[in-house]
Amino acid sequence: MDLRKLKKLIDLVEESGIAEIEVTEGEEKVRITRVNQNAQIMYAQPPAQHFAAPAMPGIAPATASSPAPAASTLPDGAVLKSPMVGTFYRASSPGAKAFAEVGQQVAAGDTLCIIEAMKLLNEIEAETSGVIKAILVDNGSPVEYGEPLFVIG
Repeated sequence: MDLRKLKKLIDLVEESGIAEIEVTEGEEKVRITRVNQNAQIMYAQPPAQHFAAPAMPGIAPATASSPAPAASTLPDGAVLKSPMVGTFYRASSPGAKAFAEVGQQVAAGDTLCIIEAMKLLNEIEAETSGVIKAILVDNGSPVEYGEPLFVIG
């Protein structure tokens, strides 16, 4: 394509107001794109993602789905709280025996449950020895950081 044809195409694009033209002549291909200096560039904003705020020491997280039992309704004893956000499981697999039952004697370091977080299974161990007085979360339920899981007395 010779320069006269190219000049003519450029003038045509500028006069017509079209933004782009592509011309193929034999094996030659030309694309002319007009850039408007006054055009405002628009950027698409990515959708907002909502993340749970990190827990602050001394501040209990708000949970709308499963409110923690009030301290007055809990049996006396040490309360084992969730160390992370995830899904609470009482057993290692759906058909397996639960790690802990109400009334069972446990020693410090015994596995009481599993919390699945980001496809990782985290064993939660008893912090103190004693008898399990209450299991405060249903199997397969989501748990929040600091949410009471067990009462050991």
